[in-house]
Amino acid sequence: MNLSDLKVLLDAEVEKRNALCELSYERPDPLLVASRYHDESVALICALFAYGNAGQIVRFLENLDFSLLEKDEKSIRKILQTHYYRFQKPEDVIAVFIALKRLKEVDSIENIFYEGYRKEENILEGLWCFLEKLKIFQPYTSHGYDFLTGKIPFDKRKAGPYKRYMMYLRWMVRKDDLDMGLWRKIDKKDLLMPLDTHTFTMSRKLGLLKRKSYDMKAVFELTEVFRKWDCKDPVKYDFALYRIGQERIIL
Repeated sequence: MNLSDLKVLLDAEVEKRNALCELSYERPDPLLVASRYHDESVALICALFAYGNAGQIVRFLENLDFSLLEKDEKSIRKILQTHYYRFQKPEDVIAVFIALKRLKEVDSIENIFYEGYRKEENILEGLWCFLEKLKIFQPYTSHGYDFLTGKIPFDKRKAGPYKRYMMYLRWMVRKDDLDMGLWRKIDKKDLLMPLDTHTFTMSRKLGLLKRKSYDMKAVFELTEVFRKWDCKDPVKYDFALYRIGQERIIL
């Protein structure tokens, strides 16, 4: 199948998947929980824990009390002392809530991302800026916490795909029947594909992606393909491609 024919099929899938019925307990996705709150901090927690089985992710998120982001740190520690997810211990879950509570008291996540992004309209510079600020306000470190929040890579040329952050940015910047579009300062044309195992595998099968390594270079390569299809909104193909891979649909 050539890319022109593939574009027609994927455009149809994008249209079809842009519906609230795509978010349900039968078809779980962390956006199901995040979209109930329309809050950038709650959405980031949902995105950071978005790894593993989708059903388990949703069940974990639904057991969290997001109103804790407005309460004192003592209350956060007390109420979350028994909450854990996979290899994130209660201390790690607590640390995430405290980190975002402290940030909320200083500035919005959007403004922090924008501080790095605005210089060259570079999404990754926005992410590095956020991660730097996060470390300042929450110096806590552990294997579970560091896996969740991520770090600025020593060699940015060899960065991983940062899938959960790229997905979060899609939720925040794009606005349609699925994505919330809570932010106004970052242009959706600059978003990068949230490359997970489903989209990576499917993109390779469909001939959209030639790179064999699951990394940021693969993200750039796939994003550029979609940018040629829609220079103003390349990441609109993400959710449809993810579902196609997840459901093992043959185009």
